[in-house]
Parts: sequence; structure tokens; C-alpha cells
Amino acid sequence: MEYILNPITRAIGKQPEAFTKADIIKYIVDQDIHAVNFRYTGGDGHLKELNFIIQDLEYLDEVLSSGERVDGSSLFPGVMEAGSSDLYVVPQFSSAFMDPFTAEPTISFFCAYMDKDGQPLSSAPDQILHRAAKAFREVTGGLEFHAMGELEYYVISPKEENYAAVDQRGYHEMSPFSKQIEFRTQAIRLIAECGGHIKYAHGEVGNFSTEEYNYEQNEIEFLPVPVERAAQDLQLGKWILFELGWRMGLNVTFAPKIIVGKAGSGMHVHTKIVDKEGNNCYVHADGSLTDIAHKAVAGMMSLASSLTAFGNTNPTSYLRLVPHQEAPTTVCWGDRNRSALVRVPLGWSAKVDMCSIVNPLEKPENKRYTGKQTIEFRAPDGSANIYLLLAGITTAARHGFELPDALELAKKTYVSMNIHKSEFADKLAHLDSLPASCIASADRLEKDRAIYEALGVFDPLTIDGMIRHLRSYQDGDLRDKAQADPVFLKELVDRFFYC
Repeated sequence: MEYILNPITRAIGKQPEAFTKADIIKYIVDQDIHAVNFRYTGGDGHLKELNFIIQDLEYLDEVLSSGERVDGSSLFPGVMEAGSSDLYVVPQFSSAFMDPFTAEPTISFFCAYMDKDGQPLSSAPDQILHRAAKAFREVTGGLEFHAMGELEYYVISPKEENYAAVDQRGYHEMSPFSKQIEFRTQAIRLIAECGGHIKYAHGEVGNFSTEEYNYEQNEIEFLPVPVERAAQDLQLGKWILFELGWRMGLNVTFAPKIIVGKAGSGMHVHTKIVDKEGNNCYVHADGSLTDIAHKAVAGMMSLASSLTAFGNTNPTSYLRLVPHQEAPTTVCWGDRNRSALVRVPLGWSAKVDMCSIVNPLEKPENKRYTGKQTIEFRAPDGSANIYLLLAGITTAARHGFELPDALELAKKTYVSMNIHKSEFADKLAHLDSLPASCIASADRLEKDRAIYEALGVFDPLTIDGMIRHLRSYQDGDLRDKAQADPVFLKELVDRFFYC
């Protein structure tokens, strides 16, 4: 436990999955904590909060055991009616963390929604993801779906002239040319202390200046974990970046696009399928992709266009998804290919010990790292409802196991190089394109909804709500208008700035 940063995990001496109510109460009493926060995701994808002051142990036990009542019609407008909207939120002990921003020591929990009968709320985003993970296990004979996200974001600060970075050349830049390293490193420390599984963080490509401000793009990448935990990691990450930025006098945005011609921000999702022994099922011992991997890719290819309904949920999303950029527009996949919708990153398949080559004093080890291989879905952005997006991707991967022609579909949609190069024009003509607007995305979701609703994963009310929400933008011609009119673009970006 000595390298775990979450103080609750260190003090209790167990992995979070093993926390009990007695463990939590003992920690609260030992640390003399009197404040408790509940956190839960609303229909808009934002974290919500309920605050408690604990004045006696009987009340603490009651709060932890029974949860509390909340108004579902306000949390899920358009889905739940005011006349029958009371819900419960009940804390998940495994999610416990100390709030890093409160003056009073405060323990926080992610919560599950429960209905009037004390059962999980079927339309709650976390419950939809839970059912998606369960259905994946059932269809694949016990395999587990893991995921992790890449949070790309811009930090906006007063303009500095000294040591200005080169425009659109911020990738992995260091201080003094990168100005927001302290902010980034504080953020990943806080996320880890709250139980998030951090892989690394770095500067991203995007950086530019206006007359008043510097815009600097960064990225935080997480480690692959079971898909339900991955959703909590991403929710934690977004909240901490927003909150820390506000407290440091910085403006943080996950907006998919800010200005035409400058890098947009995505939220790529890496996936992994793991067997009961914890082995990565995407690769053979030599690092080549398995049929399991090809089936998962085929499922993503099959549902790619409708997945935008969960991962690209406002009109600015489709200002990022334009041809001839690193953001994908064509439904295809490839190795190490950033123009593809689904990318198989470089995967440690070379049969050499790189450490001993770089460090001659080290003896070569016969150790393989091919198990780190992931498969990356590159369309989503920060507008996504994280739970619904991960449920959709999990469903798509599961659907690949249900398709009789999955391996053939994977073969047909594979591209070896940049799909936009002229020599691939013939193949490009036979590949599907992602939707270019929220309206088009809603149409694709309508077409595919039976797959998402199969096995009871997505409830019809949620799909209806997503379709209605996307169509409400009436944005069929917004992309062309925004690219041609900078004033209109700014108005559009400002409207969805804090997506």
C-alpha cells in the first residue's frame, strides 16, 4: 500500500473493492471527520453533489446504509416526470476518497441511483454501463471489458510574451515554453489521491494566442481498468481539472473545437479484453492480434456512426470531426494510424529487451510486455456522457461477437496508411463516413437502437431522450456556417464551452 496515494486505502490497508461499511466508519472516527459528500452523475453527464454534516455515529450509519432521497425529475429532465420522481442515492464504499478542495476534512463517495422499490434505477447512466459490462461477460463466456480514457483539454491564461511556444507545436513541450506544467502535475496528483488510475500526462499539440490569452492544450491519460471503474476515473479527472483551474485562476475547457485551424480536443478511449486470469485477449504471445481483437474491432466498425450519439453530443463536436485532420471521419481501422477511427497503437511486440540495449549494465530479461496492447476508439470528445459512451463502446465490442461475418468486416475496413492519401481513393469510396451533425448522429442511433437495447442494456427512454436531444440542435448546416463565419463560430463555442 506504500505507493498508493489515496489516504483512505493506505489507512484501511485493503484494496477499495474490499471496503466495508465498518471500515469506512472506523476511518471517519479515527480521522475525526464530520463532513460527507455524495457524488452522482446526472442526465447531462455532470457530477452532482449532496453535502452532510455528521453529528453522531447513529446518523453516520444511517446515511451510509440508507443513502438519501433526491429529485429525479431535476436530475433527469425529460426522462422522469415530477409526479413520480423521488429516487435514492446510495454510496459505493469502494469509491471513497477525501475531497481535496474542502477546508473541512470531507470524505466523498460515488453513489448508485435506486428507485422507489429499492432497486437499481434502470435509466441511470451508471446502471446502463453496469448492464453493458454484464452483457459483455455473458456473451463472451466470462471475458471482462476494460477501458481507459485520454482527457484532452485547453488551459486558458493571460497572455505571456516570453518563451512563447511555436503555434500548434506543443506536443510534449517542456517549461519554460509550456506554461501549465505545474497545473497539470497538481491535477494528476489530486486525481491519484482520489483513487484515479493515472498513466501519465503531457502537453498536447494545440497552443495558440489571442491578443489577451494563451491557449495551451494538455492531456491526461489513465490506465486500463474494468470499464465501470474507468467511468469514475474520467468523471474524477474532469471535475478535478475544472475545480483546480477555477481555484488557480485558470480557465479549463474540454470543448471539441475552439478555433478553425487549431487542434481540437478529443477524449479517445482505449479498450482491452481480459480473461479470468487477467490475460490480455487482444494479442497472441508474439504480439499479433487475436480473433477476439478482430471481433471487437468489427463491432466498433458496425456501430461507429451511432456511437457518436453518446460520444459527440453537441454541434461543436462536428467541427472537430472534419476530413484531413487527425480526428477521424471515415469508419476504418489500422495499426499506428492516427487518421483511422480505431487505432491499434504500437504494442511492444519486438522480441528484444530495449532496457538492456539502452542501459548496457542491465542483463537482458526474457520478459514480454505485449499484454499492454490496447485498441483505441478515437471519435469521442469531452461532450460525452461518460457512462453512456462507455456503455455504447462495450455494447459495440460485444456486438462484434454476435456478428457472423465479424472477421470479414474487420478485414474489409482495415487500412494500412493514411486513408486520405490519393492512392486510397477507391477504398475510401467504399467505406462509411461518420455523421457530420447531431441530427445525422441521431438518425444513426435510431437505426441501430435495437442493438443497444438488446439484452436490456440501454432502456428505450434513454435512447428516446438522446435522439430528441440531438435533433433539438437542428444543426444540419452548422458546420459549413461555422467554418465560414468566425463570429458565429465563437458564439457556438462559447455556448458549449464547459461541455
